[in-house]
Amino acid sequence: MKKVFLGALLLALVIAVPVPTMARVDVNVSIGLPPPIVFAAPPEVIVLPDTRNVYVVPDIDVDLFFWNGWWWRLWEGRWYRSHYYNRGWGYYNNVPSFYFDVDPGWRGYYRDRNWYGHRWNYGRIPNQRLQKNWKGWQNNRYWERQKIWNVQGYQPQPQQQREELRHQRKEQYQQQYHRRFEGQRDQQQQQQRQEQQRQPQDRQPLRQQEPQ
Repeated sequence: MKKVFLGALLLALVIAVPVPTMARVDVNVSIGLPPPIVFAAPPEVIVLPDTRNVYVVPDIDVDLFFWNGWWWRLWEGRWYRSHYYNRGWGYYNNVPSFYFDVDPGWRGYYRDRNWYGHRWNYGRIPNQRLQKNWKGWQNNRYWERQKIWNVQGYQPQPQQQREELRHQRKEQYQQQYHRRFEGQRDQQQQQQRQEQQRQPQDRQPLRQQEPQ
């Protein structure tokens, strides 16, 4: 009976007290979510010239795009996406491919209604119309072929020139992205390791006394 009691006590101690050799260290980098954008009504968008069906909400300070059925948001250098314009954001661990086509000066062109020397007669697209038609517009290249992005007298850049520009932006944006966050990620991981090392060592299981 005494042996049964001692065996049960030892088993309880093994379960309750962690064994150092079984300890596991997980290093996670916490990534916050962007704050919500409050809209009085569903936002209207415009389509950006020289892009592959990229839409943007123009009258806010936040970069909020719509592309390929997703809303995309750039916040503090990181990208997030959602099926909703005002909630449900999830972290996207890269630079989305559509962004390589976006001219970084688009806000100035929008303000001046001028796209590379041509009158830009953009029209705002209500959210309901966007959701209903974006897929068909994408499949038949509606904005590029039928509307020339509403830029008066504009001819798209030659395909080779557009691809070269796209490639340049891709290299530039990806290098900026990785430089910005690799150092931050390494620093966070180092801090977490140091915290793990500063924690008191796990207690060893109590040694069983030999019965008298």
